[in-house]
Amino acid sequence: MRRCCPVLFVNSPGDPPPSPSSSCPRPPEPPPSKMAAGGSGGLSFPGVVGNSAPSNRGGSSASSYNYSGGAGASSPGNQAAAAVSASGVSPPAAPPPPPPAAAAAAGLLREPVYNWQATKTTVRERFTFLFNNEVLSDVHFLVGKGLGSQRIPAHRFVLAVGSAVFDAMFNGGMATTSTEIELPDVEPAAFLALLKFLYSDEVQIGPETVMTTLYTAKKYAVPALEAHCVEFLKKNLRADNAFMLLTQARLFDEPQLASLCLENIDKNTSDALNAEGFTDIDLDTLVAVLERDTLGIREIRLFNAVVRWSEAECQRQQHPVTSENKRKSLGKALSLIRFPLMTIEEFAAGPAQSGILTDREVVSLFLHFTVNPKPRVEFIDRPRCCLRGKECNINRFQQVESRWGYSGTSDRIRQIIHTDSNTVLGQNDTGFSCDGSSSTFRVMFKEPVEILPNVNYTACATLKGPDSHYGTKGLRKVIHESATTGTKTCFTFCYAAGNNNGTSVEDGQIPEIIFYT
Repeated sequence: MRRCCPVLFVNSPGDPPPSPSSSCPRPPEPPPSKMAAGGSGGLSFPGVVGNSAPSNRGGSSASSYNYSGGAGASSPGNQAAAAVSASGVSPPAAPPPPPPAAAAAAGLLREPVYNWQATKTTVRERFTFLFNNEVLSDVHFLVGKGLGSQRIPAHRFVLAVGSAVFDAMFNGGMATTSTEIELPDVEPAAFLALLKFLYSDEVQIGPETVMTTLYTAKKYAVPALEAHCVEFLKKNLRADNAFMLLTQARLFDEPQLASLCLENIDKNTSDALNAEGFTDIDLDTLVAVLERDTLGIREIRLFNAVVRWSEAECQRQQHPVTSENKRKSLGKALSLIRFPLMTIEEFAAGPAQSGILTDREVVSLFLHFTVNPKPRVEFIDRPRCCLRGKECNINRFQQVESRWGYSGTSDRIRQIIHTDSNTVLGQNDTGFSCDGSSSTFRVMFKEPVEILPNVNYTACATLKGPDSHYGTKGLRKVIHESATTGTKTCFTFCYAAGNNNGTSVEDGQIPEIIFYT
């Protein structure tokens, strides 16, 4: 018994009925849709997802059937005949159309597939429907590489409206006519996020896709999506990802994001350096961080973190992890480590034995730690201050006198003092020359000292040298008022026990307090 191809044929009204001797029995009649008189027939192929479009021949709408019961793409009658000829089966004639009333009733049972526009009440809904949809698409993108690549449909008009790059690609002087465009350097998820934004203004980004989406938005010049990505990164900026985001911000030329990353590193330097992403940064980013005066960490701990980075860099370059290679990998970064800010004990136990410094550098630094006046060294000795506020100072003396001598004991004052723990919060050993004037000399701590309200502290200074000037008519309370914010900071001075070389509340040394608000 010969098996027939299960294809449904629809004849125009007035065609003769099929011959009883036809070799293929007529398939069951599906319910017809509403048809105008005199229209030509259409054929709906099963298994194709799309809209059913009527034939335009004769100027009237066509009757469309879906043999499988699913949505199908309607093709003209001459295509149906060609399909039949290829199968070797003569097209049977369709029965006469039902009465208009019956056709109208049948039309009420099912909404035509081609009329998807009727359910979309806004332009945004209609374009959202077209996102990643074959309907009306006129270009396809092959996105990604290898097994993870995707073939994504799109619409030239929508892309050109939303992106100057796409506009040039499709409409410029070097416009492409290809309907298949390969994008091997773009991630499929990021490209879909870009298209979703262009079609519907919806933002679909997450921790795993935000960087690739930012790259794609920049590549195709969609600044609005760039801004959303940067804002997402700002909200999710933490100490453990600050270095990774800093590298990406510098790569994508996002200065505002880079600035926020650096501020986060300043505030959480220790946590940021201990994060996994620190050893993955590039040398330029490392240099940018080491140049900062605002890192809140002891220099010896910063040195140890930099050594870890150099070891990781040697492995990336596939070089043996030796002292010589670690020094080469650091390059300019080594000169930005402020060895003079370390104590002599820290330097002797760490950098001096690391093999990264030359013998000449080690000797020079040891002389700097032990000899007065201190010789010049190749490394920066400027203290890092993690306080980024405005520098302020107060003067507790109202008058300056001369001929103050030194006996070798400390000149001390007591300012809001707390002596229970007897802990040294900050210290520095420095030298300066006096020109005989009454000018003061700045003595900064190697690291900033946090001063809490309503807590007592003792400031000590052991001075050696010829007689100098000193202050008199000291104030017990000095109030500083910020010129910009109006904030008031009150310092209270009182006596400290012990031999203070004559320094007291009324007169002596340590005339000013330098602080940041």
